[in-house]
Amino acid sequence: MSRLLLTCCGFCTEDITHQFLGFIDRDTSQLKVSIITTASPTRNNNRHAQRAMQEFKDMGFQHIDFVDIEFDDPQILMDRDVIYINGGNPFTLLYYARKSGADEIIQTLAAQHVIIVAVSAGTLLLGPNINIVNSFTPEMNTLQLTDLTALGVTDKLIFPHYDREDIFIDPANQTIEERIVEFEARENCQVTRLKDDEYISISINQAHQKP
Repeated sequence: MSRLLLTCCGFCTEDITHQFLGFIDRDTSQLKVSIITTASPTRNNNRHAQRAMQEFKDMGFQHIDFVDIEFDDPQILMDRDVIYINGGNPFTLLYYARKSGADEIIQTLAAQHVIIVAVSAGTLLLGPNINIVNSFTPEMNTLQLTDLTALGVTDKLIFPHYDREDIFIDPANQTIEERIVEFEARENCQVTRLKDDEYISISINQAHQKP
């Protein structure tokens, strides 16, 4: 059973937190959580990862750790009940997911009784590819990845931070929407726009998007 919570900013609203807790059918104090921090340059010290740690504690979780798949054995993830994939650079995350074998582990876990919460780059990792990142912010591809195929846990091609014109400034002064429409025409695809306070919940192969 796939249970995914795809977000831009993690547990940034009560609605997102409520949706996540709706996935939980056991005592949170007994469940194990891993926060994957690899996408961020500051890894475990990333403020968003640290905030997620506190939010899990506030929800009653007691067994929480950080996992950096560049250095840590991703097999650690196999006995976790919740995987939280923090945001950052999607290219870095994809590279180390492949290199470490975490990609196959996450794909396996997504089909089991495991909850996966993804944030920004994590949301992109679970989709079919990260081509749209290369289109919008090619300068992030410092690892020079040419194969941008992602994990394909969901077939939704998502654009996170759809409402953040301030972080996707275009030299030609095109809006995010105008650039996405051009991308869709060029790539013959459909992009799901996701604002910072929205999420996509996927459970038992059914998905719905909530503002």
